[in-house]
Amino acid sequence: MSAATAHHGTPVALALERASLVIDGRVIVDHVDLHFAPGTLTALVGPNGAGKSSLLSLAAGDRRPSEGEVRVGGRPLQQWRVRELARERAVMPQDHSVRFGFGVREVVAMGRLPHDTDADHDDAIVEASLTTADLLGLADRNVQTLSGGEAARTAFARVLAQDAPVVLLDEPTAALDLHHQERLLRHARRLANHGACVLAVLHDLNLASAYSDRIVMLCDGRVVADGTPREVLQRGTIERVYRQPVLVIEHPTRGVPLVLTEAGLDDADIGALPLSR
Repeated sequence: MSAATAHHGTPVALALERASLVIDGRVIVDHVDLHFAPGTLTALVGPNGAGKSSLLSLAAGDRRPSEGEVRVGGRPLQQWRVRELARERAVMPQDHSVRFGFGVREVVAMGRLPHDTDADHDDAIVEASLTTADLLGLADRNVQTLSGGEAARTAFARVLAQDAPVVLLDEPTAALDLHHQERLLRHARRLANHGACVLAVLHDLNLASAYSDRIVMLCDGRVVADGTPREVLQRGTIERVYRQPVLVIEHPTRGVPLVLTEAGLDDADIGALPLSR
């Protein structure tokens, strides 16, 4: 696993340095400075239109920053060759559709294309990825016949098969049922525990709280909070950013913040709340 080292000695697998994205004159991501270390799972959260998926697209190299720079393993993204970058970072996009009638196993096996390994090794990784994503029973199905959740699990299995040290997941749980949401994030957590740098765009604050080491909360393309789940998931911050009254309590078994929606505040009340703790 390649990673640069920050000035204070912490390894950095992925860095956005004063990165901005401007589309049609509109600032989508606004001078973001973020460093992500190996062995961590970071949740990107924020309301609709906050810039979460756009930030992830910059990190993936799918979009070039209008200003600033993105580095993977200490190297600017533009210095990586396509196949080489595919060995370094894997991306699960929001859109899981496949335009052609491949089988599920074939799509998952595409994650092995950047690697120079033998067929037996590749087959073993593909089978393990299918198992992790709960897809063995669907392995021979045409991907165009899958439900939204099954397609999402296939996309995640392809990411697993790619076996990259940086893993970028854009709303990976959006189409999944409760069981598969937890299953996917448990494995994302396991990837981080084994040294990967994992970023996941999540809408569910409680899933972010349960599985991430770090939460980066965005609003209007800017970072408004960055820290542990307990540091970020503060009532005042959430209410100001999401314009929704909440209660934040201790989860009874997980020992992490649990966010519950609450009635009783109108928009004027919420707007008057401080953004900081």
